[in-house]
Amino acid sequence: QVQLVESGGGLVQAGGSLRLSCAASGRTFSRYAMGWFRQAPGKEREFVATISWGGSGTYYADSVKGRFTVSRDNAKNMVYLQMNSLKPEDTAVYYCAGRDRPQVAGTKGEYDYWGQGTQVTVSS
Repeated sequence: QVQLVESGGGLVQAGGSLRLSCAASGRTFSRYAMGWFRQAPGKEREFVATISWGGSGTYYADSVKGRFTVSRDNAKNMVYLQMNSLKPEDTAVYYCAGRDRPQVAGTKGEYDYWGQGTQVTVSS
């Protein structure tokens, strides 16, 4: 079992940056691939980024590629999402997710554990 708690969301102007953090509990955190998803009002939850268990494999949605960076620190049971050059369309609740597999995955159905989400609002 893995429990996930996100933090770091907030209000930022367009062009600004935020770093989201996800704290994971569970002894086998390092065996899980992790992902970030987001959900805007009235829209489906969508994939943002994923990172493999060792951190060497990453994959991003086209909409954030080149602006967002996912990373992890297995010694601290933490996953991060560095978000730069933020746009108003990045406004959403951001969720951390974990899957009981070491490989990256890009669909929400492939993830087993979810955090409660953190709000990111980008003003124009």
